[in-house]
Order: sequence, then structure tokens, then C-alpha cells
Amino acid sequence: MSEVGTSSLKVVPVPAVVAIEKRLTTGQWGVITFLCSEVAFFSTLIVAYVVFYGRDHQPGGLGGPTPASALSLSLVIGTTLCLLASSVTIHLADRALRNGLRSSFLWLWAGTIVLGIAFLLGTAHEWNELIHRHHLTISRNLFGTSFYTLVGFHALHVTIGVLLMAIVLALALKGHLTDKNHESVQLISWYWHFVDAVWIVVFSVVYLMPHLK
Repeated sequence: MSEVGTSSLKVVPVPAVVAIEKRLTTGQWGVITFLCSEVAFFSTLIVAYVVFYGRDHQPGGLGGPTPASALSLSLVIGTTLCLLASSVTIHLADRALRNGLRSSFLWLWAGTIVLGIAFLLGTAHEWNELIHRHHLTISRNLFGTSFYTLVGFHALHVTIGVLLMAIVLALALKGHLTDKNHESVQLISWYWHFVDAVWIVVFSVVYLMPHLK
């Protein structure tokens, strides 16, 4: 009897656990593609700056202020810390919104905007000093041309980021942004992290390199 009972049992196969594939949205693919093109763009500007570095004081050069004599680390270290801190606040803001912490999101998002504006004000002050104290303009020499082009385009990207965050903040204050439709916050945070990463490279090449020699 036991043998018959055992032979009549059927083994039911257990279905394998299928992992849910997480696909990127159209917006995420769009931002990734855009950031890849931006990598190529800033790489070109940085390489051009390095190639032209020091040529003003070679035979036949235009002369004028040099990076070591014109650029000060005291101010730019402060603005760099502001930008790095903004990467932390925007990451925390994104996480707060996904967790439904609306109040925390608003404060952290607004703090990121303030830090971005502080960076831009520091850049404006630096340019004012370079123009009026060191007489360095974009047409003065190769250093001026490559410096204002590289740093200027980065400042433009920071400005765009601040404007986008201000729009999102306005929408959030009106109740149009929740944890259910937070993708715009995520995409802007990706962009902002990229801008911060680019600045680390720019800071190292433009500001640190002259003072390390």
C-alpha cells in the first residue's frame, strides 16, 4: 500500500523566480544621451585649455596675466565647497521626495538652489576681479580666451540647473509634484551631479595645476 501511494504522488514543478526587468524611461534615456554629448563638449574645452596653457609667454606669444598670477584659490575653494555641498542636498532632496517627505524635500531643494546661486555669485566676483584688477579679458590672450570659454560655459550650465530647480520648486509649492511623479527631480539631479563632476575636473586643471608647479 505504501508503495502504491508513493508512486501515485505527482511532483509539481516550482516556477523559477523571475526578476522584474527595470527599464529606463524615455526621459532617462534622453538625459543620458544629452550628458554623453556634454562629456564630449567639455572634454574638448578642457583639452583646448591644456593645449593653449603657457603659450602666451612663449616667443611670439601675447603676454599678459598668467594663471598663476591671476587666479586665486581662496575664493574658488569656497565656491567649490558650495557646489559639492549642493550635490549632497539635491541627493537628499530626491530621496526625501521618493519617501513622501514633502517638507524635507522643499527645504533641501531650496538649499540646493541657494548653494548654486552662491557659486554663481562667487564666479561673478572672481571675473570682476580678473577684469578690473588683472585686466584679463576674453580677447587679452590665449589664457583669457580659453579660461572664460571653459569656466563661462560651466557657469552657463549651473545657471540652467538653477533655473530648472526654481521651476520645480514653484511646481512643488503649488502641489503639482509628489512622490508619484518625481522623475523630473531625478533627471535634474542627474544633470546637477554631472555639472558638479565637471567642475571638479575644471577646478583641478584650471586652478590647481598652476599652483602645483
